[in-house]
Amino acid sequence: MNQLLISPLLGIGKAIIAKVWPDPVQQAEAQLKLAQLQQNGELAELNAQMQLMLAQTNINAIEAAQPNNFRGGWRPFIGWVCGVGLAYQFVVRPVTNGLLIAYGHTPVMPALEADTLMALVTGMLGFGGMRTAERLKGKA
Repeated sequence: MNQLLISPLLGIGKAIIAKVWPDPVQQAEAQLKLAQLQQNGELAELNAQMQLMLAQTNINAIEAAQPNNFRGGWRPFIGWVCGVGLAYQFVVRPVTNGLLIAYGHTPVMPALEADTLMALVTGMLGFGGMRTAERLKGKA
């Protein structure tokens, strides 16, 4: 359940408990049950997310083991696209625009959307780092 929705619902639940059970002991017991229900729901959601992540990890391992580049080659392709994008954004574009300005021309090389590129690169580097760690441990 959405975290932004849980807190107001708990507040409402506590207010209802206070009105229904005037006895402080009964209120404490009801609030404990409410907290347990919340915790059980969060643990179930966490478990579901973990199962989804494990399933995706298994799919990634199967795809990476494919000898066919059409299936297993998309990761290297994304890596090359990221590398070319970074080279363009941080080497080719500034040097070209600088030379154009130096020779009295208007800079014409457009910038890439660096935020999106960097999000993709950091994600790829994270996966690459995990793969390198596996290789160093001898598990790959």
